[in-house]
Amino acid sequence: MTAEYIDGKTKVCGLIGNPVEHTLSPDIHNTLASFCGVNLAYVPFRVEPGKVGEAVKGAFALNVQGLNVTVPYKNEVMPFCREIDPLAGNIGAVNTLVRADDGFKGYNTDMTGLYRAMQEDGVVLADEDVILLGAGGVGRAVAFLCAQKGAHRIFLLNRSGQKAVAVAEEVNAKIGRNCVQAMELAGWEKLPKKRMLAVQATSVGLFPDCGSAVIEDEAFYERVHTGYDLIYQPSQTKFMRLALRAGGKAYNGLKMLVWQGVEAFELMNGISVSGEQAAKIYEMLLKKTEI
Repeated sequence: MTAEYIDGKTKVCGLIGNPVEHTLSPDIHNTLASFCGVNLAYVPFRVEPGKVGEAVKGAFALNVQGLNVTVPYKNEVMPFCREIDPLAGNIGAVNTLVRADDGFKGYNTDMTGLYRAMQEDGVVLADEDVILLGAGGVGRAVAFLCAQKGAHRIFLLNRSGQKAVAVAEEVNAKIGRNCVQAMELAGWEKLPKKRMLAVQATSVGLFPDCGSAVIEDEAFYERVHTGYDLIYQPSQTKFMRLALRAGGKAYNGLKMLVWQGVEAFELMNGISVSGEQAAKIYEMLLKKTEI
């Protein structure tokens, strides 16, 4: 989308966060708008700390049709939503705001996007034992997703065992069964000696720190049949390389990024994106993120 296509009927959507300079969301939304024939301009807005409420109210006053929300505001934005989708409420994070009559409704397409990506990659959560690395905001959301989709056991590993316990207790209470088990990261050797799905939900290994993994010991990866790293840059993290070296499969977070963007676009615009269009977005981003 360039200025020559913008007129008085152009719909404005965007992204709020800090920083936003790295974002690929404009690539996703503006390209989808072109594919679908939507008169749309999608732009990133850098919001300074303490200004989230003002940003949301200002966006509504300016007739902005939808916003994505990135770090560090996915929790902070929630009080400024007129309504919150139940999934986003349970996860405790909102990444998509959709304009309604009297405010924005908050959704979470990160986790639905992750689930669609996993399905596309042939990763099954039902009855699976899952190793989840990281108990931050993303780890908490992934724990809820895995539990909701019927994972048998979720071993939540975190440097701070206390934080892992808090997340495990919260998710277990919401799901109604004790499927999340908290562990300290250093105690990974206590994991069952079997192959499991492992999800890497920390920022360790993110560009430019490409040479690091949360767990470096190759023996850990003997317990992994599939390693799913939510990082997409670099395209192959050390976590992924170690999983592959141990004979497992490995995937990065690029498909999750694509599907969360596709679902946000669909919510904001009330239209459906085809699988072929989503695949074109994936190929476009794959070229942009190759490191």
